[in-house]
Amino acid sequence: MSQNVAVFGAYGHTGRFVATELRERGFTPLLLGRDEGKLQALAASGLDHRVASAGDPTSLDEALKGADAVINCAGPFASTAAPLIEAALRAGIPYVDVAAEIEANLDTFTHFTDRARAVGVAVVPAMAFFGGLGDLLVTTAMGDWTSADEAHIAYGLSSWHPTAGTLAAGTVSRERRDGRRVRYTGGRLEYYVGEGDLPRMDWEFPAPLGRRSVLGEFTMADVVTVPHHLAIPEVRTYMSTDAATDLAAANAPVAVDGLGRSAQTFTVDVVVRAGETRRRVVASGQDIYAISAPLAVEAVRRILAGQTRTSGVASAGEIFDAPDFLRALSAHISVSPVRG
Repeated sequence: MSQNVAVFGAYGHTGRFVATELRERGFTPLLLGRDEGKLQALAASGLDHRVASAGDPTSLDEALKGADAVINCAGPFASTAAPLIEAALRAGIPYVDVAAEIEANLDTFTHFTDRARAVGVAVVPAMAFFGGLGDLLVTTAMGDWTSADEAHIAYGLSSWHPTAGTLAAGTVSRERRDGRRVRYTGGRLEYYVGEGDLPRMDWEFPAPLGRRSVLGEFTMADVVTVPHHLAIPEVRTYMSTDAATDLAAANAPVAVDGLGRSAQTFTVDVVVRAGETRRRVVASGQDIYAISAPLAVEAVRRILAGQTRTSGVASAGEIFDAPDFLRALSAHISVSPVRG
């Protein structure tokens, strides 16, 4: 019998990718959201849909009836994550989201770790391109190491045309930071007042991308997911300068194939260092929003199959066998480990 997986924010950009991936993987998507008209249009192929709002706990409880798991694709996650997690805990079903918001992910770990573990429900935040993929890659690069001095995650995006959800989430994060920047250094998350523009430097990506200008201190959700379970006191993320410029221009992504993917390509270059030894893992693929769908759906599949290493709130690299997880996504992501 097909398992039912609720998708909150199913008619959003990433939600549509997730619903499609679920069907292709043999699950039955249960479409959830606030806009009944958009849900009806998406459900025209025969899928069940239910109207629910993050601000209405009763509607969430009704919407999750009969669901085996829920994937939250509706940002800003500062507003939706906690209500959906609460509903998942009441229903006793796993929760996965695709949040890239640093503060929202930190809230999930801070407020729900004990409760989720007590009831035996898996809660996996940031199971997406930012936060989830980086964590899986760093965990894979670590291999048999139990600690490292530094982890560097460089994002080489050919472009970055943000969705409306990305822009809304960015606005919320900036408001919460009150003009401050954020980084993970000295074993803790640090908010600070930066002067001038973010520092620029060159990063030597593997061929064919090669040397590219990147912004340092362009901090992403990996600074929450990685140090949550790995003893690495310095976690730094970088973004290709061209992609950051695109993000500021705020032009929406445009589909170029039958899957709805944009022409955007990505290379994620991860380097971990312990003493004088460095280990490196590189991943590449197409469309950061589309790739979040197989990441989230594979996470749900493994949780429902009991292929997990821990319970409660956990990041991707903590709850799953990271190298095996990445191998399972070989049709979507090319991963090349380089150690030495």
